[in-house]
Amino acid sequence: VRTPVSLRNAEAQAEFSAFNLDVAVVAAYGLILPQAILDAPKHGCLNVHASLLPRWRGAAPIQRAILAGDTETGVCIMQMEAGLDTGPVRARWDTPIGGDNAAMLTSELAVLGARLTIDVLVDLDAYPPVPQPDVGITYAAKIEKSEARIDFSKSAEFIERQIDAFNPVPGAFFELQAERIKILIAESDIGIGKAGQVLDNKLTIACGEGVLLPLILQRAGKPAMPIADLLRGFSIPPGTILK
Repeated sequence: VRTPVSLRNAEAQAEFSAFNLDVAVVAAYGLILPQAILDAPKHGCLNVHASLLPRWRGAAPIQRAILAGDTETGVCIMQMEAGLDTGPVRARWDTPIGGDNAAMLTSELAVLGARLTIDVLVDLDAYPPVPQPDVGITYAAKIEKSEARIDFSKSAEFIERQIDAFNPVPGAFFELQAERIKILIAESDIGIGKAGQVLDNKLTIACGEGVLLPLILQRAGKPAMPIADLLRGFSIPPGTILK
């Protein structure tokens, strides 16, 4: 197992080539491999990618699938080429997203990806590479921290997906009294009110459409806790406007 910071210099490429590999498997590496690396193993390099390619090529496929409201995702074993997740797919495994957050879905897809990788490696000829379709291509851009700030003018359903997509990292948050408070688990529901306004003593929050019911929150520097426990020591009275 190797996790080099770069494979672009000649020395690193020569060292990799000297392994005389049949095949290399790349998972969550985050860098585009130079052609010399892709060509070194006898059967090239395989990538374990956590989406149903060509949907969500790129850095954050799990988070983007949840944020977009996709109902299913999966794992692809892709034959790597120079482009960003453009290579032909040898195998895929679909799974529903349901109400999973990013942490839960990552764990599930890691297990599925490992099983599928073993299946492919045992008999490469049984899994010939199939070119990706030219339609349905989307890109999963890297998550920016600014995306984690909750905008209560959005719909409650979107904010619920945002919370799930960014759990555990970077964590969807709002600010109150100059303190950043993360919402780790929440549910959306029907209801009306001024966007961002706390409607009751249970911290039901009005959104642009519907209401949000936070269940698990985390104050800065403190452990995650259920909403009732947080409110016992940190008052957020009805009428408060959250931003």
